[in-house]
Amino acid sequence: MAAGSARIVRYILFAFFGVMVLYFMSSSSIPRPPLPTTSDFKGKQGTTPPGAPAGDVQAPPPVTIEKMAEASNVASAPAAPAPALTNPKQSNDGPTASIQTVAETSGERMNATFVTLARNSDLWEIVKSIRQVEDRFNRKFHYDWVFLNDKPFDMAFKNVTTSLISGKTHYGLIPEEHWSFPAHIDTEKARRVREDMAQRKIIYGDSISYRHMCRFESGFFFQHPLMQQFEWYWRVEPSIELYCDINYDTFKYMRDNNKKYSFVLSLYEYVETIPTLWDSVKTFMNDHPEHIAKDNGMEFLSGDGGESYNHCHFWSNFEIGNLNWLRSQAYTDYFNQLDKDGGFFYERWGDAPVHSIAAGLLLKKDEIHFFNDIAYYHVPFTHCPTGNQYRLDHKCHCNPKDNFDWKGYS
Repeated sequence: MAAGSARIVRYILFAFFGVMVLYFMSSSSIPRPPLPTTSDFKGKQGTTPPGAPAGDVQAPPPVTIEKMAEASNVASAPAAPAPALTNPKQSNDGPTASIQTVAETSGERMNATFVTLARNSDLWEIVKSIRQVEDRFNRKFHYDWVFLNDKPFDMAFKNVTTSLISGKTHYGLIPEEHWSFPAHIDTEKARRVREDMAQRKIIYGDSISYRHMCRFESGFFFQHPLMQQFEWYWRVEPSIELYCDINYDTFKYMRDNNKKYSFVLSLYEYVETIPTLWDSVKTFMNDHPEHIAKDNGMEFLSGDGGESYNHCHFWSNFEIGNLNWLRSQAYTDYFNQLDKDGGFFYERWGDAPVHSIAAGLLLKKDEIHFFNDIAYYHVPFTHCPTGNQYRLDHKCHCNPKDNFDWKGYS
């Protein structure tokens, strides 16, 4: 009897443990309460979390190159209000988009732009320059950029350059009268000059387009309708480098210190390209003495009081300057004299000596500024600050031994 009772107790215990095991196994399959969705947030907080669609929470999509490209052209909504600068990315002759970026600087912003003369085929060289300028300077200030071309810019050029620039981009067509032989030029005489220069192997001596470029940069770029809205310009050419960070507003520096023209490199012009340029300048000085500034820079241009030109000039592929000065009556009379004499086509006058002579005669010496702190390269010359601490502080990557300032041709 006792043995039978013991068996019964064991059976009851086995049954109990079996029931408990079945209970725990079945409880694991009971549906759990659903995770809260964005609609739950909306019901409780009165708003949908920024960037999330109504419905279930989703994992963010993987970041791809294509998504990064899209992100650069689409405004993203910040999670909380923050100081932002909204910049239209392109003017009306191309696709438009807006971006919002946190303002990295405060204070007054100048009425200024970068300006570049380029062809569609220059795209992959100019983007190198844009990245240099943006990374070293413009990401802090978001200034506009004007591109000018004697042919319409294609969409590839517009889209790529717009995606890289933090300010608004503008694309303009050069008027035919600013990129052609003026009526007073004897085109047959000009052709013979080009042939002669080609035989003498004078750089760009046989190029028509180079002559149009020099004439345009000398007398017309600041007259273009897209440039009329601006007071200051910074000229940028393809394939340049900026070797050091620029942590202040160069345009504001020019304004605050009453500067109207600036440079980073100076050198001698090819004598064979400007044999009669100074003769035209002397004609202008005789006809318009009222335009010659007191305390001017004649000593930079001439070693004999203006009788002859020493061929020194500021290298104009880098310029920061005042557009109102270039639009002044003094500069207009100066350019018109040179243009009438025909040296852009009968010789090969460059815009660098043309700008340099104008600055040296029409401005006071203290209105011209040397940006010694801007480390710059345009093939084949380099300007690199020689102060070791400055280079460290401004993250420079130039070799001071390459500095052109102390070379014999500078």
